[in-house]
Formats: sequence, structure tokens, C-alpha cells
Amino acid sequence: MVGIQTKAVCALMIAIFPLCVQASPYPDVAPLFADDTVLEVTIEAPLGALMDVRPDKAYLDGSFTFTEADGTKRKLGLKLRTRGNYRRDREHCDFAPIRLNLPKNQVKGTLFAGQNKLKLVTHCQNNDPKYEQLVLREYLAYRMLHELTPKSFAVRLMRITYVNIENQKSRTKLGFVIEDSDAVAKRNGMKLANVGLVTRNYLDPEQESLIHVFEYMIGNTEYSVMRSEPDKDCCHNIDLMAPKGVSLYTPLAYDFDFAGFVNAPYAEPNPRYKLPTVRVRLFKGHCKYDEQLQKTIVYFHEKKDRLYQIIDEQDLLTSVSAASVRKYIDTFYERIAEPADVEKWLIDKCYEP
Repeated sequence: MVGIQTKAVCALMIAIFPLCVQASPYPDVAPLFADDTVLEVTIEAPLGALMDVRPDKAYLDGSFTFTEADGTKRKLGLKLRTRGNYRRDREHCDFAPIRLNLPKNQVKGTLFAGQNKLKLVTHCQNNDPKYEQLVLREYLAYRMLHELTPKSFAVRLMRITYVNIENQKSRTKLGFVIEDSDAVAKRNGMKLANVGLVTRNYLDPEQESLIHVFEYMIGNTEYSVMRSEPDKDCCHNIDLMAPKGVSLYTPLAYDFDFAGFVNAPYAEPNPRYKLPTVRVRLFKGHCKYDEQLQKTIVYFHEKKDRLYQIIDEQDLLTSVSAASVRKYIDTFYERIAEPADVEKWLIDKCYEP
């Protein structure tokens, strides 16, 4: 059995497990996502109407202002609407997630070149400052997955001043935008695939294994690489990508606010799994300790220091929040310290449909 803490093992595996190769975490991404600094932006729009009606198809008009790296201030036209399902419900969030639609002819030659429609993850609650910490935690989950694989969404953190043009009142909150899924597929030489049903025989085994272990690391069970949501294509909080003419699908994971790593107050465990809280992990990969899982565990050990570094570099986390997320990742690495630990915590307690 593979010794999972030995770096030399990963070096020997490079030829058979390409994920061990150290690469830039942002290969071929657009300029917007090639920098991890916080971008200062201003959104001016009829925000009262937006959050009152919460349209998921019709766009309202507004403007989007940001500052280029050289100090040039840019103001773009903007159309925006609310998006999502759970967080768009006013019962859960008084400030819903937003879909930004930027004019293609105005973004040319700017930091937003190539961008058109972007998902914006917002702060959910206007009057509770701890929700900005939840934004940061979910942002870190995306950052860590993108460190592990380029077959993932790039993200950009923003400090957003929202100006309601109905009354000129404003508030400034943290949020982040997510790379478009078509862009992710394109830079990985793939296209998004719309399929109604898929089995494991048609999934890229390396990426499937990585996704299962990553979701276990962050304590997320609100996903499926095979099951779809009602009346939708496969899968749940997973898109599928594939190169032209190749029958193996690559899972593309998103939406981590129900993860124990984020620990949102509104997050509840799926009753299917009979978990007491979202902080309790459940492995949803193969219910056996196979060769692919061994390689994936080796890779997560190789990336351990860098994953912690991503957390430590985020100075907008409060000391309490930083300690909480570090401790949560600590318990993950304790559970994959040795093959016997993997057997005990992942395999023996796994859920496999």
C-alpha cells in the first residue's frame, strides 16, 4: 500500500498521476482572475427593486465602476438580476446573489476583457457582519480547489460599494465573482456537456476522486457527480465537461456554502445522510480503498502546506474565523494521516448511491 506521507512517493508517481506535477494555479485564466488582490468596485442600481422583486430572468439597469492596476477609473454599463435558488429566497438572505451582465463592447482593453456574464456571491445579510466572514470562507474553498486542479473555477475577491440609486444610500461589503463555466471548459480544452444521467464508468477517475476527497475535506455533502436536481441535467452542484470526441466526463464542482468549512447559519444537512450538523463529514466516493484513492490522498498531502498558506494569506479573516477553518482542515489531515485512518474515517463511513 502506498505510504501516504512520503514526498518521494509523489515524485515517483508523476508519470502515472499527472496531478502531482506542480503547476501555476491560474493557467490561462483571464486577466480578472490572474490576481488575488481585493478589487475595489462600485455597483449603482435600483437595489431596492432588485431585492424586492428578485428577478431570475429580467435584468435591471445599473453601472459598474472599478479601478485598473494603473489607477485608471473605469465606469461600465451594467445589467443585473438576482440568481440562485436557496440564497435567492428572502427567507434565507435579505441580499441575494447577483448575476452581472457587462457590455462586451465596453470591457475590451480593460481588466474585465473577455467577461460578459459573471456570478457574484454576495454577503446574504446586510446587518450581520459575520456573513462577510462566510463569504471569505466560501471564497477560500474555491481558491483551494483551484490550487488542487485547473479543472475548477477561478474566483476574484471584491470589496463592493453598493449604491441604491432609488435613495442614494450605500453600503460596502465583501463579495466575489466566479469564472464563467464555459471559460473553465475552454481553457481546459473541453466543452460543457448536457447529459441527463451518467454512471461512474463515464467519469474521469482522477478528477472524480479528487472532487470526492476535496468535498470531504471541506465537509460538503450538497453535491453529486451522478444524480441531478429535479427537472435538470446532471448533476447536483456539479457541471460536466468533456473534450470533443471523448466519452469521459470531468466533474466541475461549485457552490460550497453548505460545507462545514463555511458553516453558514442557514445550512442544514441533507436528511438523506442523517448527519447532526454540516460540520460532520461524510465521504461520498467509492466505498473501497482503491488505487486511485491512494494516489489522491498522496496528492492532498503534497498540497497540504500550500492549502494552509492560502488560508493564512487571507488577512481579512478574523482571528476566530481563521482559527476555525484551520482547525477544520486539521481534522481532515488527521483522518488521512495513515491508510488505517482513511479506512476508518472515509471508507468505513462512506455513502455510495
